[in-house]
Amino acid sequence: MRTGYRPRTLVREVVMIAVAIMFLFPVYALVTLAFKDPEQIANKPLSLPDPPSVGSFGEAWQSASLGSALLNSTLITVSSVVVLIVLGSLAAYFLARTASRLSYSLYILFLVGIILPFQLGMIPLYQMVNNMGLLGTYQGMILFYTGIQLPFTVFLYTGFIRSLPADYTNAALIDGASHLQAFGYVIFPLLRPITGTVLILNAVHIWNDFFTPLLYLGGSGRETVPVRVFAFVNEYTSDYGLVAAGLVLAALPILLVFLVLQRYVIRGFSSGLKG
Repeated sequence: MRTGYRPRTLVREVVMIAVAIMFLFPVYALVTLAFKDPEQIANKPLSLPDPPSVGSFGEAWQSASLGSALLNSTLITVSSVVVLIVLGSLAAYFLARTASRLSYSLYILFLVGIILPFQLGMIPLYQMVNNMGLLGTYQGMILFYTGIQLPFTVFLYTGFIRSLPADYTNAALIDGASHLQAFGYVIFPLLRPITGTVLILNAVHIWNDFFTPLLYLGGSGRETVPVRVFAFVNEYTSDYGLVAAGLVLAALPILLVFLVLQRYVIRGFSSGLKG
């Protein structure tokens, strides 16, 4: 045993490996099921595919119309995230740079919005969207996600802006810039780390959400990927190969986005907790 390597260290490593296996096992099961034919799934559900089969991917793509579903998910996710970044950063700039009872009260209100589960208002929210004529539309989904995710977005942006020196804003104001110009040309470019975090956290939530699109878009032809994949599951039989293949295809776009922005996530999130 090498110097400095204690039994306590061994225990920690064993625990970490066990936790890693627990998290990776569902991924392993999902990928292996996606590459198996029905016979292999029935006889050897957890073994490696022998031989691998990609038939489930083509069938899942055609049966669930995943092409149009991916477009629906992309449109809703991108539009919602863009609106959240614009509104969240502007609101956070006001809250972080204005010392008044109004800004403090609004900040507390946003924090309450994080704590309260949206399920408490699901029925009145559904009725409101229906009365506005937005049920089954992209606009209704974008409006819903913006309202639900805005408190968390404002919370992250506010903490990050508070950690920035106020001299940046003051210098721009002294030079004759308005607050909007100071925000657009000075502050917002400095928000790149937290913007990456806001983007990926909101995108993952919106992309993977199942219940809300099922409720608001069901039967409209604008269903997102999770809702379309759910078509492979019914009361009596479930084609787990198609479900797994559909889930793998659905996870690839958001996984690529996460890999591109991963360096911003932890750094931006930890910075957003300051102040």
